[in-house]
Amino acid sequence: MNAIEIQKVNKTYPGFRLQDISFNVPKGSIMGLVGENGAGKSTLIKLIMKAASKDSGNIAVLGVDNESADFSEIKQDIGIVLDEAYFPESLTAEKLGKVMRHTYRHWEDELYQNFLKRLALPGDKAFKDFSRGMKMKLAIAVALSHKPKLLILDEATSGLDPMVRDEILDLFNDFTRDASHSILLSSHIVSDLEKICDYIVFIHAGKLILCEEKDRLLEEYAIVKLGVDQLEAIPEDAIKGIKKGKYGVEALVLKEKVSAAFVYEHTSLEDIILFLVKGEIK
Repeated sequence: MNAIEIQKVNKTYPGFRLQDISFNVPKGSIMGLVGENGAGKSTLIKLIMKAASKDSGNIAVLGVDNESADFSEIKQDIGIVLDEAYFPESLTAEKLGKVMRHTYRHWEDELYQNFLKRLALPGDKAFKDFSRGMKMKLAIAVALSHKPKLLILDEATSGLDPMVRDEILDLFNDFTRDASHSILLSSHIVSDLEKICDYIVFIHAGKLILCEEKDRLLEEYAIVKLGVDQLEAIPEDAIKGIKKGKYGVEALVLKEKVSAAFVYEHTSLEDIILFLVKGEIK
């Protein structure tokens, strides 16, 4: 079973349209949802959680259609963290735990206390006095402490320093050691997605550009540097983007369609995304 199934989903707002989006999040995996600000990532997450209504298409979460009456129960098995943590400012972490005990049926106080300790979060400090990093860590501790099967994270590492981001990514890795757990992680920090994700979904201007296994993407694509006159030697269908400079050309290519005579350079996920968005096509 897939953790999330999205089929031909459309949503239109004034000046923006999410167009014909289809992909699945396999159970037990971490899928990265990447795209520039305004690409449609947050809109898609709202549609998944039924915080907004789609115009057409189908969405199933943990095997349940999110339009059905059963979806409200399924939400108990979903941990969600947005790009800002929204808790009452006067609450401490300890008091917040007591509130959440009456919110989630699978809430575990001991697990929550362990997360507070692991993340070095004070129990007696008011939420309004937390740093941004502490607020995000608290939101993630809450999301993990009601034993979810699925985490949906919208820019949960955005604006955090590298040390805090690594700490949080470690938590996500630990979560998916259980094969029944899955994560959909939206971020514009592509390096974070490359570190942790099994699959990548790339949305640009409301359109699905690619959905692929991360390792396969890194294996299939390469960057070659060459003179403008050498560009004609590469088949057109092998070139996915080019950048012309003063002294030559960089091209993102499909390795299998290019002669081994060309020297490849290491390709990162960020390279691939940038070429697909900004690179010219031959």
